[in-house]
Amino acid sequence: MNTNLRRALSAALVTALGAGGLAACGGGDGSGGDGDKTVTLVSHDSFVASDAVLAEFTKETGYKVKVVKGGDAGAAVNQAILSKNHPQGDVFFGVDNTLLSRALDKGLFASYEAKGLDRVPGALQLDSSRHRVTPVDYGDICVNYDRAYFADKKLAPPQSFADLVKPEYKNLLVTENVKTSSPGLAFQLGTIAAFGEDGWQDYWKKLKDNGVEVVDGWEQAYNSRFSGSATGRKAKGDKPLVVSYASSPPAEVMGAEPAPEEAPTGVATGTCFRQIEFAGLLSGAKNTEGGKALIDFLVGKKFQEDMPLQMFVNPANQDARLPELFTRYGVKVEKPATLDKERIAEHRDEWIKTWSSLVLK
Repeated sequence: MNTNLRRALSAALVTALGAGGLAACGGGDGSGGDGDKTVTLVSHDSFVASDAVLAEFTKETGYKVKVVKGGDAGAAVNQAILSKNHPQGDVFFGVDNTLLSRALDKGLFASYEAKGLDRVPGALQLDSSRHRVTPVDYGDICVNYDRAYFADKKLAPPQSFADLVKPEYKNLLVTENVKTSSPGLAFQLGTIAAFGEDGWQDYWKKLKDNGVEVVDGWEQAYNSRFSGSATGRKAKGDKPLVVSYASSPPAEVMGAEPAPEEAPTGVATGTCFRQIEFAGLLSGAKNTEGGKALIDFLVGKKFQEDMPLQMFVNPANQDARLPELFTRYGVKVEKPATLDKERIAEHRDEWIKTWSSLVLK
């Protein structure tokens, strides 16, 4: 999931939960400064982990974790590819299924079958024959709606892609630019899965005619334009529909006292696209043993159970328990849209170009 919700909530989460267990953050060459007792994790800006969990990794293995962050998911993947002959670290976390084929085709990762992988469902293991990447988390990109707006208007919120082009939802939706945003791209892929290669373009023409607004990224869409988020209300956002995550409702009630009966936002479950995030051992890593240990830890229960309230994603390890915030306020998407990674690889650039000509002109 890519960098979603987590990216814009990161400041609040760092304050509320702490993310100080990192040996270092920012740029660097991945050397770590402590020889082979430092393992360097390269990731997008949304990576967050609690002090206690990272300290536990150090206690168990002797390795300290250094984190090098490289912007949003797309930028971080591109930078990792450009620097693959001189990698910035040992492990990369945050490549998702919309970008996975690009990273694999460029030889970014070395094969490693993680310990504990048998606890990860096969449906999440998109490189099971070679184990170049290990599934760490998953989430669903979905349209979120402002419950108060629809209650006030006595209007049922949309529940499907088809609903979004109906006249009653004209000028209500804001989404992200497919060219610059991982959630935006995932939403486009969801429409392609729903309407097929012969129908998605016509769907987007109807969506444009129905007044969809396109902004550069998730932060602007959710935090500024969406009327259902706390930050959006402060910014006087006037769009009651936004492309976000199925995990956005739990994020909206985190820390609320008293706890509300329901979250102020809902999820249109017929608009969801499944996003899976992976970690991989970088080819040419200086500390391969430390990197392998870190990947094992990322799919272990301690990290997996810490992760939902840090990054608002679902654990890949089926033995990991979800926190009450997720089980009470979260939405379980039974049938998310999906596309084969090979199909995405073959058509992604073409689809983005076509979308841009249809929607941005």
